[in-house]
Amino acid sequence: MTAQTGTPRRSILDRLPILRQLRQSYGIQRGMLVAGLILTGVFLLVAVLAPWIAPYGYAQLSDDNGGFGAQQPPSAEHLFGTTVGGFDVLSRVIWGAQTAALVVIVAVILSIFIGVILGLLSGYFGGWIDRVLVVICDAIYAFPSLLLAIVISIAISGGRSNLIGGILTAAMSITVVFIPQYFRVIRAETVRIKAEAFVESAKVLGASNVRIMSRHVFRNATRTLPLIFTLNASEAILTLAGLGFLGFGIEPTAASEWGYDLNKALSDVSSGIWWTSIGPGLGIVLAVLGMTLVGESLNDLNDPRLRGRRGVAADSGEMVETSVVPVVGVQETAAIDGEDTGEGDRT
Repeated sequence: MTAQTGTPRRSILDRLPILRQLRQSYGIQRGMLVAGLILTGVFLLVAVLAPWIAPYGYAQLSDDNGGFGAQQPPSAEHLFGTTVGGFDVLSRVIWGAQTAALVVIVAVILSIFIGVILGLLSGYFGGWIDRVLVVICDAIYAFPSLLLAIVISIAISGGRSNLIGGILTAAMSITVVFIPQYFRVIRAETVRIKAEAFVESAKVLGASNVRIMSRHVFRNATRTLPLIFTLNASEAILTLAGLGFLGFGIEPTAASEWGYDLNKALSDVSSGIWWTSIGPGLGIVLAVLGMTLVGESLNDLNDPRLRGRRGVAADSGEMVETSVVPVVGVQETAAIDGEDTGEGDRT
């Protein structure tokens, strides 16, 4: 009996996207990915635990000792001070993480759902459906994203809304901006995949269009979605902050929003009141930085042209020779050549 040898099956942990690419990374690339994962993890953790770790409510103006007071400097009771409206800055920052996370999740899920369906239909069937959808998505993509989000926000709710309505309004505004990106990626992959031999074989065997799109095309066309998700999540936070900064976001008494708080802190900076702007500004920067680092690192690891020589060697398990031929080898080769030449001359 001969033992069959083959490649050992990878465990479930090795097949998880983030862990697999974390093992593929090295050097600065791994440092960027780890830093991005830490920042993103802290952001999500703060968003989930906001009701328990925030010292006060996002719209709370007083406690048992009385009112907080407006523009109070950092103290033991208010670590980041208070805003011009008398809100606790630290509490607004923590609750703002929850608002940003909810908007990002709803917006990106809606964008993926609509963009993937439209991309599959357009790329698979072609014809007039493809032409109409391409023209519409190109027209949407031509608009500046923030301007388009403002127009959609005003059209839906007049620019201001309560918690649920405001989150849905902001999410739908961002969704309209992101749909063309997912549509383009999925359509291009669908056009390429539908010409493959396995799709033609499924058609010959009598498989329906729905079955081919769901079982064959969809699986292969959506492999890059996690990468686009991470990059769009950071852009969604910036768009949400831009809407709030310009006054088209959520009502301040309905939810905490970093862009709105940053707008109200502008006049404080010129008066030397710096603590009202540090909190929301850091929240936006760190959340966007974390997601951007994760997205860019995954992009580098998914593109073989951007991997280093050591990264490719680690993936394949082979040693890559980076040095030139050793001097000893060169001398031995020259000696052998000389002996061959000498023997040829003597003959």
